[in-house]
Amino acid sequence: MKMEIIGPLALSLIAGLSTLIGGLFIYFKVKKTNEFIVFSLSFSISIMVCISIFDLLPNSIPLILYNYGNILGIIISILTFILGFLTIYLITSKTNESSSLYKIGILSMISLMLHNFPEGIAVFMSSYVNIKIGVKLFFAIVLHNIPEGISIAVPIYYSGKSRAYALKLTFISGIAEPIGALLSFFFLKNHISNLFISFILIFVSGLMISLSINEIYKELKNYNLKYYSLIGYIFGIILFALITIFIS
Repeated sequence: MKMEIIGPLALSLIAGLSTLIGGLFIYFKVKKTNEFIVFSLSFSISIMVCISIFDLLPNSIPLILYNYGNILGIIISILTFILGFLTIYLITSKTNESSSLYKIGILSMISLMLHNFPEGIAVFMSSYVNIKIGVKLFFAIVLHNIPEGISIAVPIYYSGKSRAYALKLTFISGIAEPIGALLSFFFLKNHISNLFISFILIFVSGLMISLSINEIYKELKNYNLKYYSLIGYIFGIILFALITIFIS
């Protein structure tokens, strides 16, 4: 493998596996289990919604408008978002698992795996072209992959599954990032465009917002611990704001 490939690929691999750092939160000894679950789920909602509204959509929609015009571009963007939003309903209808926490963990894994795939492409391609830009993007992705790991591992573990199983699903989500990097270089580099990635990210934003509203928020209401929910929301917003400042 050429030396100029190793650096970008290593960045994509480390960025993806940083998801496991968030997964390690399940090893913390927690006295107030319900409170910790509520905090973690609220934190996950905050991160997912902020990433979708303030990152994925603003960076994707303008390119679609540029290529298709304002009216058609808006229609296409809305339909792509709705497709992602409704996909959560489709996946949920096929899930027979009675544990709502387990279902949330699985849906988080699927959503974030789809999110990590184009991220891997972005980290690899930007690093391959300009290593300074790639490193900056790498650090930003690492910071928000950690709370994404929490959103997978915590509900999976507290639904009654083992720590090893929770970490395995977290790993599967994270490994999508270097897989995206490899595919982009060896097979898709002549076909993947910024427009294609924009469609994927709008679709993923629909997935994550639907997951946050229709699954995680419903689960939070069952616990009736509004104070811990509020703290989780605030911490998520603060972390996202810090990441945004770091990127800029």
